[in-house]
Amino acid sequence: MAEAKKKDENPLVNIMVNVLIPVLVLSKMSKDPSMVESVKAWHVGPHKALLIALLIPLAYGIYHFIKTKKLNLFSGIGLFSVLLTGGVTLYLWNDDGTVKPDAAFWFGIKEAVQPLILGGVVLASHWTKGPLFREFIYNEGIFDIGRVEKKVKELGKDAAYNKLLLTNTLFFCSSFIISAILNIALAYFFLGNLDFTAENARELYNQGTAKIMGWGFVVILVPMLVILATIVFKHAKDLQKLTELEKEEVLLIGS
Repeated sequence: MAEAKKKDENPLVNIMVNVLIPVLVLSKMSKDPSMVESVKAWHVGPHKALLIALLIPLAYGIYHFIKTKKLNLFSGIGLFSVLLTGGVTLYLWNDDGTVKPDAAFWFGIKEAVQPLILGGVVLASHWTKGPLFREFIYNEGIFDIGRVEKKVKELGKDAAYNKLLLTNTLFFCSSFIISAILNIALAYFFLGNLDFTAENARELYNQGTAKIMGWGFVVILVPMLVILATIVFKHAKDLQKLTELEKEEVLLIGS
């Protein structure tokens, strides 16, 4: 009996649902109808806009789980982020409509938690049967792992090989620390100078968080891609030295 093939999560859909749509909701729908002259149908106010922005990725994460019967790592982190964002926002929003003055600090911490947890999970997985370093970097779509490991056994360099994997896993995890620092910097840049005692403080907060999400996708993603490429080629070079294989024998890219 042929098993039903489960499709992987589409990264473009993931980006749209978890980043682009919530950004649009927070930036365009947060205006309070009672405080603007020209009211549009999408002006639902800061409370409803935040709720919609949180519910969209939450609903998608639940749908993905029901459909695939498994919790994708990124979907899991996305769901955690949604709940954390809601919790932090409830703490920062005062009953009188203002926002706590240390909003930049707490939102920055919230944004930094995600990559730090992911980095911790990647590191901890090194000592399991399914190290995530092999999913992200050292996988069979990029490296000829079979040939590399056969050569490692021939040369009797198993201990050195394992040490190399741990070293580059640590190097990979350092990229998550950089991401966390950039997240905190963005939070201070977009929320640090806002007047949270103003009448429309919550609207300003929502618009600021939308900018953090939107710009974070560019400001953080681009450096991370450069770092990931650097780690791939560093790992390939280290494997070449260890196994005495040629670059074309280690890397499948371009072959």
